[in-house]
Amino acid sequence: MINTTLTKKILNTLLKTGGSFSEVFAQKKEVNNIRLEDGKIENSSSGFELGCGLRLIYKDSTFYAYVDSLQQDIILNAAKILSAAVNETGEIKVLNLSNVYSSYITPIKKHPSEITAEHKKEILLSVDNFARNYSHYIIQVSSNLSDLEEEIYIANSEGSMCHDSNTKVMLSVSVVAREKKEIRTGYKSLARTSGYEVFDSQKPSVVSGEAARIAVIMLKAVNAPSGSLQVVIGPAFGGVIFHEACGHGLEADAILKDASVFKDKIGKKIANNIVTAIDNPTMPYHWGSYAFDGEGFPSQENILIKEGILQNYIFDYKTAKKMNKKQTGNGRRQSYRDIPIPRMSNTYLAQGKEDPGSILKSVKKGIYAKEFSGGQVDPAIGDFVFGISEGYMIEDGVVTNPIKGATLIGNGPEILNKIEAIGNNLDFAPGFCGKGGQSASNEVGQPTILVSEITVGGTEI
Repeated sequence: MINTTLTKKILNTLLKTGGSFSEVFAQKKEVNNIRLEDGKIENSSSGFELGCGLRLIYKDSTFYAYVDSLQQDIILNAAKILSAAVNETGEIKVLNLSNVYSSYITPIKKHPSEITAEHKKEILLSVDNFARNYSHYIIQVSSNLSDLEEEIYIANSEGSMCHDSNTKVMLSVSVVAREKKEIRTGYKSLARTSGYEVFDSQKPSVVSGEAARIAVIMLKAVNAPSGSLQVVIGPAFGGVIFHEACGHGLEADAILKDASVFKDKIGKKIANNIVTAIDNPTMPYHWGSYAFDGEGFPSQENILIKEGILQNYIFDYKTAKKMNKKQTGNGRRQSYRDIPIPRMSNTYLAQGKEDPGSILKSVKKGIYAKEFSGGQVDPAIGDFVFGISEGYMIEDGVVTNPIKGATLIGNGPEILNKIEAIGNNLDFAPGFCGKGGQSASNEVGQPTILVSEITVGGTEI
């Protein structure tokens, strides 16, 4: 994308007035999106982006610029303008650049560019038909299929450079069911850092079937109870509570801003002994996986909590330097227009040894929270409120009536100490995380877990 000779010239131009670190981030990206609603194509779009981001660091200050071009004169002119932000002596010269390599290698079999629009439409029509045939209660089906292919080139004044490519595919399905005056919705998605071979291992109908099942079964929901109850949180998307209420507090910029309850807690017990939490972008084909982060640092597994003890934070280049720690490969950015910041990738609670059925049977009276809708979190202290989109009563160890109008109200750090059992059924769910005006692909995950006590906000009178 940019040759080595030009890269050195850009990096040296940025540093000529005394900066301590410079970086080039070039990106070429193509995105396609097609939406089907009620059996008709409502929207079909394609987008192409090409550009370069330039970063200059001087002491604690960061200066950033980008251009929507990879032309030499345009990039060099932007570098000259950006370098004017620093006016010091002591020029650093970039003499050599060496390729950095990653152990994350995932071959793509069916590139999005090879898939016709007609085939994509067929996928969505099959999704629509399957959901509608699931039950006569289904009144509306919406589905969306998107894909992405991108090339990235990153180099910095410390002498490292890398080339990378990413391919992503996502299918999401939303279903509405109605019985008399009751209306309920169901949502499910399938997203992988892979090509269209994702549908060889998991049929699109499985996604729409799950969305339809949730919508239909929730038509029979009764009012949720209120009060402090035992709560079993289901696998996969249940991990969103840890992600939101705890994970963001482990990102190093929150630590530096004094906006995290986990500050100065490394090496200290912050959770029950059975709790281990991990951020790992090296998991093959997972939605939050990558070979290099947005700074060109190779991806790696990062154990955050081990047997209840806080092990590490989530770092990018700048926060690692500031705290005299090692980078963890979590400096992520949405595009060449954005500055990298510490972000989670695939973040999850590690698998336990308990049988999920035995966990449910141990509860006398409680809630089984299987899927979640929106919520609110204060990342500085970990307080959260999450709506339950699919939940059930547990009575004498048996999962009984579905419930509606239920919310979980609690504090993430406190919940870590109230986890009493962890199942052996680890699973993951894809999504997007917003931070600093940027969106990044993430996966959350966990097995079935039992929390001794959470406040449940219900609707039962």
